[in-house]
Amino acid sequence: MNNGSCEFDVHIAEMSVLKKSSTMPTDSTIIKGYDFNEGINYDALLDQYMSTGFQASHFAQAVQQINTMLTMREEQFEGDHTLPYPEGKQKRACTIFLGYTSNLVTSGVRENIRYLVEHDLVDCIVTSAGGVEEDLIKCLAPSYLGAFDLDGRTLRHNGLNRAGNIIIPNNNYCQFEDWLGAEINDKRSICYWAHRNRIPIFSPALTDGSIGDMLYFHSFRSGGIKLDIVEDLRHINTMAVRSNRTGVILLGGGVMKHHINNANLMRNGSDYAVYVNTGQEFDGSDSGARPDEAVSWGKVRSDCRPVKIYADATLVFPLLVAKTFARHVQRKHSELQKA
Repeated sequence: MNNGSCEFDVHIAEMSVLKKSSTMPTDSTIIKGYDFNEGINYDALLDQYMSTGFQASHFAQAVQQINTMLTMREEQFEGDHTLPYPEGKQKRACTIFLGYTSNLVTSGVRENIRYLVEHDLVDCIVTSAGGVEEDLIKCLAPSYLGAFDLDGRTLRHNGLNRAGNIIIPNNNYCQFEDWLGAEINDKRSICYWAHRNRIPIFSPALTDGSIGDMLYFHSFRSGGIKLDIVEDLRHINTMAVRSNRTGVILLGGGVMKHHINNANLMRNGSDYAVYVNTGQEFDGSDSGARPDEAVSWGKVRSDCRPVKIYADATLVFPLLVAKTFARHVQRKHSELQKA
């Protein structure tokens, strides 16, 4: 083999493999994980997520985005300080829209959501039918931990419903049907605190769940119930239009995700946005769409720095609450004690 040809081959390979890098910007984040030699400090561990990479860094960016929402929410502003719905609803400098799917209320994330509503940390909720009914049903009877691989026929024979690895006895829905219409007076409930703090809950697909079953049965016993979804649409869209700024936190996908984003289209998009879901965009679904797709529609503003965390919300959202909303409440309590 010709030595000259070999040298040329090596030169071509070296040029390809050993290509020189351009200089990184001076403010670039250096990848570094948490060192457990420093002890077990969960707060410091989560702080280190920013420089960990992958979805850990997205988590840290979401923390920044939510904390910005909370900071902007407390700013002083001129003009009208009330929203038209619910009547007398206090208007903040940043209106926070929270959306979540029904399975999260089936899970223990319900208690995290209730915490936000109890402490008046969000301004508007959108969820599916199950997001309403599961909250109410848990005031009557519990759900239980099962397994993803339990046999469906055996469960059906025993009147046990499976949602992932959570078991919901069918008797829970029977109790719900008997109770429906009674006053909510249970501090464990999201709906209870939403009523107390005048936080509207919109459910554009309210009939798509156990509540829909009960409405079906009721229609034969005594008709006359009419649901005005157009009035609800006007309320949520007007809330977005009259807000100074808006932030959206969307846990999961489906109708609640689009309903909140579409309301924010009425004001040329939200200012802050955090998505938490496992959806992918390759099939063109709205559930899997990244925030940048919403930017193209005018549902998220072009100068927004939205974050999507690809993760199960049951893993991520409690940690997000710990680093944002819960800290905000603790700081408020400390300020009140010092005053």
